[in-house]
Amino acid sequence: MMATVNAGAVSGLAGDGAPPRTGRRVRHPWTRFLLRRAGGLLLSLAILLVVTFLIVPLLPGDPAVAAAGEGASQEQIERTRVALGLDQPLPVQFWRYLVGVFTLDMGHSFASGTSVTSAVFSRLPFTGEIALLAIAATLIISVPAGIVVALMTRGGRRSWLDHVFNALTSLVFAVPNYVLATVLIFVFAIRLGWFPSGGAATLGSLVLPTVAIMLGPICVISRVVRREAATILEQDYVRTARGWRLSPLRVNLRYVVPNLLTTTLTLSGLILAGMLGGAVVIETVFGWPGLGKGVVDAILLRDYPVIRAIILLLGLLATLLVILVDIVLAAVDPRNLTGGERHG
Repeated sequence: MMATVNAGAVSGLAGDGAPPRTGRRVRHPWTRFLLRRAGGLLLSLAILLVVTFLIVPLLPGDPAVAAAGEGASQEQIERTRVALGLDQPLPVQFWRYLVGVFTLDMGHSFASGTSVTSAVFSRLPFTGEIALLAIAATLIISVPAGIVVALMTRGGRRSWLDHVFNALTSLVFAVPNYVLATVLIFVFAIRLGWFPSGGAATLGSLVLPTVAIMLGPICVISRVVRREAATILEQDYVRTARGWRLSPLRVNLRYVVPNLLTTTLTLSGLILAGMLGGAVVIETVFGWPGLGKGVVDAILLRDYPVIRAIILLLGLLATLLVILVDIVLAAVDPRNLTGGERHG
């Protein structure tokens, strides 16, 4: 059905006046899928490069003044401006920015004078620790919680549990994560003394910022899973499976969970990518030395190269996470390879 013939011949026979297309069609669905995702990644990268370059000059203040230091004379400020290349036209600055990105040499920090690349990548493991731990904990908690609540409230039973679940998840999700972080610090660090209130000196320092990041996503994903599971449990094929006297565990693992995966993974990918943005606030509140705190510090110091590098890296990581979820979805259900067409 998808022959590897020259597509131009087919177009020309159609007689629609359109110029014949040349080249071979990619036959394998997975190859086409991966090529589309690679194209999307390149487009996202191009947008990120333009946005990160243009957004920084919009920040208030003069970076040359910040780099020259307090009390610097106008002559010193101008010399600093020339040394940093800020006197060049924007197209020249953008070209230098592109060269720096693709050669992993983004210059030196205006504030500290250290290499931007090494400064940014030294923070990456700290954000990676929190992000991976939060993603894993969110999925491990939210998916089973949603399924269990759906099973316990199936057919209108235990309506009180449904009300409590909805009220609790709505309440927690409505609270901003920086407020949650403050509450966690007050209760578990100051009052109980179980965990450090900030820094990254011990393994326990990971707990509170990770919890602060994942509470909101757990509420959203568990509610979606609960609703989808409740719908699936009423489907005829699930009732038929129960009629075959299969065990509840087998019915759930074979018929309920697989049908939950598409919706759950799609939503989870978007929410989990957003966690990287939430890390900016949480890392600042907890003094966690990751990319989030790094970008806030750089903004306060008007450190253009560091701001651009961190925002670009966070955006790229979020894009890669969404693409990874798309690939997992396609592996779970081949219809996602072509947006709904099933391949046998």
